[in-house]
Amino acid sequence: MVIERSPVERSSCSSPIAGPILVTGGAGFIGSALVRTLVGDLGTRVVNVDKLTYAGNLDSLASIAADSNHVFEAVDICDAAGLRAVFREHRPLAVMHLAAESHVDRSIDGPGEFVRTNVLGTFTLLEEARRHWLSLDDADRARFRFLHVSTDEVFGSLGAEGFFDEATPYSPNSPYSASKAGSDHLVRAWHHTYGLPTLVTNCSNNYGPYQFPEKLIPLMVLSALEGRPLPVYGRGENVRDWLFVDDHVEALLAVLARGSVGETYVVGGASERRNIDVVRSVCRILDELRPDPGTGPREGLIRFVEDRPGHDLRYAIDASRIARELGWRPRETFETGLRRTVEWYLENPGWCERVLSGAYRLERLGAGAAA
Repeated sequence: MVIERSPVERSSCSSPIAGPILVTGGAGFIGSALVRTLVGDLGTRVVNVDKLTYAGNLDSLASIAADSNHVFEAVDICDAAGLRAVFREHRPLAVMHLAAESHVDRSIDGPGEFVRTNVLGTFTLLEEARRHWLSLDDADRARFRFLHVSTDEVFGSLGAEGFFDEATPYSPNSPYSASKAGSDHLVRAWHHTYGLPTLVTNCSNNYGPYQFPEKLIPLMVLSALEGRPLPVYGRGENVRDWLFVDDHVEALLAVLARGSVGETYVVGGASERRNIDVVRSVCRILDELRPDPGTGPREGLIRFVEDRPGHDLRYAIDASRIARELGWRPRETFETGLRRTVEWYLENPGWCERVLSGAYRLERLGAGAAA
């Protein structure tokens, strides 16, 4: 099943640029949701640049695979010559940069790839985008935008109270968040130094259909379906603000269409939950939709395990600026979004089997063993 918004819901989301729009990481989780919306719902021409790592999956784009408005280019964002050829051939009027190594646990085990992709890759993309921008005529140069999609993890950890907003100082605590902080700073520098018309977003934890199952929610869903133990770090007290992926896509389109050049917008789902409560909610939905008399209530599969090194306690977003200035607010509550997500994984076992056919087998990552 492909989860879509109703025509009424989609009508409020319009393409900010006629196209073409270059989307990096468009075969990943958030990127594919963005590309499906741009191409499938809005009829926008998209140039999808993705090197197809373990987390990039063209199956996530099956619904638009035959659409002439979708052009796929298998290019690494660290490949300057490859990017230059893409810009020359397709002449995009916007870049939406989502390509990144994104899993904290993997960054603990192997930080080098995160520095390469997130820092060096963003630098390379900025330089090629700047070269292209300068080649445009005056009208298209004025329309051009470079939207960089980042994370709230760059701000570090909150205590029991308070929220991240656009003025929160950076204090990254993991190799992943440090690499994303570096990429954010590069984007701002290319705006202030060279005049490149950039925008930056920092979002909270995304969830939804097509998410690679190393992340918490799909990992819990698939592990619970197999009767595997459900590992929860520490005592499960870490808090995250959960953002349904389709809501995030609408926020990105609003920023691209109406955001002020050079500015940052934080994007959150207004859905703070402790990790243990997220896992328990997954278990309850699965017990309702796919009961297993042999296993019994799936909360019995929960196992508390040694915490992740440097695990931030709490993230929370104050998204009042994007609501006030751009009119964006999340549509989904956590309860409605989580149920839609679990239903999708239950109804798409073939997609799950194919993405798990590589090296990843639902094992724990991020113990810091690799060096």
